[in-house]
Amino acid sequence: MEWTGRLMREARRRGAAAVRTVRLAWAGPGRERDLVAQAGKAALAAWVAWAVAGWWLAAPMAFVAPWVAVVLVESTVFRSLAHGLQQLGAIAVGTVVATGVALVLDHTMVTMALVLPTVLLLGQWQRLGSQGVYAATGALFVLTGGQVTVAASAARIAEAVFGAVVGVAVNALIRPPVYLRDTRAALLDAVQEAEAILDSVAEGLATGEWEGHQAGGWHERALRLGRLVDQARQAIGWSRESMRVNPWGRRRYAVAPPGKAYADALAVLDHVAVHTSGVTRTVWEAADGGGTAARPATAIARPYADFLRRTARAVSLYGRTRFAPGDDDAGADELREAVGELHRSLDDFRVRLPGAVADDPDALVTYGTLLAQAHRLADQLVQH
Repeated sequence: MEWTGRLMREARRRGAAAVRTVRLAWAGPGRERDLVAQAGKAALAAWVAWAVAGWWLAAPMAFVAPWVAVVLVESTVFRSLAHGLQQLGAIAVGTVVATGVALVLDHTMVTMALVLPTVLLLGQWQRLGSQGVYAATGALFVLTGGQVTVAASAARIAEAVFGAVVGVAVNALIRPPVYLRDTRAALLDAVQEAEAILDSVAEGLATGEWEGHQAGGWHERALRLGRLVDQARQAIGWSRESMRVNPWGRRRYAVAPPGKAYADALAVLDHVAVHTSGVTRTVWEAADGGGTAARPATAIARPYADFLRRTARAVSLYGRTRFAPGDDDAGADELREAVGELHRSLDDFRVRLPGAVADDPDALVTYGTLLAQAHRLADQLVQH
C-alpha cells in the first residue's frame, strides 16, 4: 500500500517536527518558545473569560466571551488592541442590524436574507479593517440563537466586550510579545549570506574553477539575498509594532528598539544585495559565454577576488559591530582596518585594469562593470 507508506512517512515527519519544536522551546529563548507562550496565553484568556462569563455569571451566551478572548491574543499588543476595537465595532453593527430587522419582520429566513448581504457590505468599511467579517458573525449569533430580544442582544455585546478585555489584558500583561530577537536574527542572516556569496565568488575567481552552472548558482543566491533583506525589513516593522502600547517591552528587554542603527544596517544590506547581484550577474554572463561579457583573465580575476574576499570580511565585521549588545570599540576599529584593506585591494585592482583591457572592448565591458560594482560596495561600507 504505497499511499499508506506515504501517510506514515508524513506522520513521522510531522511528529519529528513537533518534537523538535518542543525541544527548541524548552532549550532557550527563540521563535519556538514565543509560539508556545502565545498558544498558552490564548488558552488562558479563553479559560478566564469562560470561568467568569460561563461558570460564575452563567451568562446566556457565555461562549462569546472566550471566543473573542482567544482570537485577540495576537502577535503584538498593539494589534490586539486595534483588532479588539475593530472586532467589537463589527460585532455591534451586525448585532444591532440583525436585532432591529428581526423585531420588525419576525421571520428568521426573510430576516437572514435581508440582513446578511447588508452586514457583509457594512463589514467592508475601511475602519473595521480585517475584522469586518465579524459583523456577519454577530448577525448570525442573533438570528440562530433562539428568540430575538433587545436584552439578549445587549448581553451578547457585553460578553464580547468582556472577552476582548480579557484577551488584550492577558496579551499585554503576561509576557507581551517582543520581536527584537527576530529582527536581529533576520539582519544577521542577511549579513551571513552576503558574506558566504562573496567568499564563494572570490574563491571561484581566484582558482579559475568556475563554470556557467556554478556562476548561475551564485547569481541565484544573490537574488535570494534580496529576499532575505526584505524579510529583515518586515521583521523591523514587527519589532516596532511590538513595542507600541507594550507596558513591559522597553523595561524588560535591554536591547534598544529598532531605530537609526537598524535603519542604517538595512540601507547597507540593500546596497550589498543589489551590488552583489550585479557582480554575480556579470560573472555568470562571462562564464556562460552567451553575452558580450568576456571571461576575466587570471591577472585581473585574482585582484578582484581579493577585493571580494575583503568585502566579505568587512560585511561580516559590519554585522558583528552593528548588532553587538553594547559598544564594541575593538570591533569598530577592526572594521575600519578592514575597510582600509578593502580600499587598498580596490586600488590594486584599478592599477591592473588598464593593461588587462587593451584592445578588447568586450573585456572593457566586463571589467568596467566589475569596477563600478566594487566602487559602490566599498562606498556603502565606508558611509555607514
